[in-house]
Amino acid sequence: MQIGRKNVHGKGGVRFKTPYTSSKQKAQVRNLCTELVIFGKVRVTRSMVKDVVKQFDRLVTYAKKGDLHSRRLAASVLKKYDLENGGDALSKLFEEIAPKFANRNGGYLRVLKLENRKGDNAPMRLLILAD
Repeated sequence: MQIGRKNVHGKGGVRFKTPYTSSKQKAQVRNLCTELVIFGKVRVTRSMVKDVVKQFDRLVTYAKKGDLHSRRLAASVLKKYDLENGGDALSKLFEEIAPKFANRNGGYLRVLKLENRKGDNAPMRLLILAD
């Protein structure tokens, strides 16, 4: 027996609707990975660190392989972003970042703790390409 209104559409809306859909989360991770490739560092909230590090490690592994299939897999993640010097984010990943990490098995990013964000007091982290 059901008492009250459960997940009713209309004036009250749907109860307990999550603010982030999986597509929104995936798009945010793609944007942050593209920024990491282009700028070398990015500020994120603590909850995004795990997803971004996981995806970026996968991208660098693709770039280290360097074959056509890996390039297409990386292109499906990175956004189309043209750089000032004529290249794009994908070519920078394969030609600059991958050779730098050729002898390293993982650990491509450093995570540094920052102060909490001013507006909502969210814990912030700085992701930087490791040397």
